[in-house]
Amino acid sequence: MSFFSRLKAIFQAKANKALDAAENPNEMLDLSFEKQTELLTKVRRGVADVATSKKRLELQADKLQASVGNLERQAGAALQAGREDLARTALERKAGVQAQLESILTQKDQLQAEQDKLVSAEQKLTAKIESFRVRKETIKAQYTAAEAQTKIGEAFSGISEDMADVGMAMDRAENKVQTMQARAGAIDELLESGALDDLSVGGDVVDRELAAITSQSSVEADLARLKAQLGPGAAPAGEITGGTP
Repeated sequence: MSFFSRLKAIFQAKANKALDAAENPNEMLDLSFEKQTELLTKVRRGVADVATSKKRLELQADKLQASVGNLERQAGAALQAGREDLARTALERKAGVQAQLESILTQKDQLQAEQDKLVSAEQKLTAKIESFRVRKETIKAQYTAAEAQTKIGEAFSGISEDMADVGMAMDRAENKVQTMQARAGAIDELLESGALDDLSVGGDVVDRELAAITSQSSVEADLARLKAQLGPGAAPAGEITGGTP
C-alpha cells in the first residue's frame, strides 16, 4: 500500500469514527421513519390522483353512453320518417362516439388496475411502516436503557477510582504513622540505654553527679537537724515512725 493510500485510509477511518460518535441512533431511526411516512403520503396522493382521473373517465363514459343511446333513437326516428340518409348519418356519429366510449372504458380499466396496485402497495407500506415504528420505539427504549446503564457504570467506575485514591492516601498515612511510632520507640530505647543524653536534663554527666552529691549532703544535714530538735528519744536512724494513735 502506498503512502497516500495509507494516509487516505487513516483519514477515512478517523472520519468514520467521528461520524459514528456523532451519530445518534434515536435521531437516525426517527429520520428513517419520517422518510417512510413521506413515501406513504406520496403513494396515497397517487391513489387519490388515479381515483380522480378514473372518476372523470367514468363521467365522460356516461355522457358518451347517453350520446350513443340518443343517436340510436335519432337513427330509428329518421328511418320511420323515410330519411335513410339521416339515419345513416346518425349511425355514423354513433359509431364514432362508440369508439370514443370504448377507448375511455379501456383507459378506465387501466386506471383501475393502476389504482389496485397503488392500494395494495399502500397497504403493504402501511403495515411495513407500522412494524418499523414498533421496532423503532423498541430500539430507542433499549438504547435509552443501555445509555443510562452505561452512564451509571461510568459513574460507579469514577466512584471506584476515587475510593482507590482514598485507600492509597490512607495506606500512606498509616505507613507514615507506623514510621513515626517506630522512630519514637527507637529514641526511647536509646535514651533508656544511655546511648543518647536526655536533652531535658541540663549539663553533662559530671554536672549530674555533682548535683546528686550536693542533694545527698542536703538530705543528711536536714536529718541531723531533726535529730537535734527531737533529743535523745528520737527514733533510730533509718526508721520512720507512724503517726500518734
